[in-house]
Amino acid sequence: MATRTTQILEAAARLIARRGVRGLRVEELATEAGVSTGLIYYHFKDRTGILRHTLEFINDRAERYTTGRAADAEPLEPRAELEEILLLELQDTPEVRENSAAWGELRASAVFDQVLREDLARATLVWGQEVAALLGHVQPMAPAPALAAAGERLTALLEGLSMRWLSGGLDLGHARDLMRGAIDAELARLQGK
Repeated sequence: MATRTTQILEAAARLIARRGVRGLRVEELATEAGVSTGLIYYHFKDRTGILRHTLEFINDRAERYTTGRAADAEPLEPRAELEEILLLELQDTPEVRENSAAWGELRASAVFDQVLREDLARATLVWGQEVAALLGHVQPMAPAPALAAAGERLTALLEGLSMRWLSGGLDLGHARDLMRGAIDAELARLQGK
């Protein structure tokens, strides 16, 4: 991604996290990114283009901070990898807070925006499938529909825990403990226990 484009998308994620999708104004985005409004329209055509690309940017950034292990790090066991990837979505860093808040704002706006709703549905499906695949590494004999359902439940819970933590309804440590408990419960369910 070009530097200017990245600059704009970082600024869009920041503004959406702070003010929501409805509060995103192209002029303010241009100021935040340090570029002209014309350059924003050149790269993204319209507000919908900005939102779609910002959603993609947020997803890519989340993938980097959840799967970006050092090249020389020992590989994790499947259970530990599953837990690490999910719990990295619950860490108190500016990047994760911003990403999670922006994701929540985009999800809330999708209720009223068909294009955004379709993009979010695809992103959510992919995320659920990725978690289902990780669950499948832990429980390789589990049937695919059970893995898919468990992936959906875990990702939905993670979104809810993240929003409660960000809004002050849950302590971060407690949110992480609840996520660990849910992972244990889903794995037990997949084992038929």
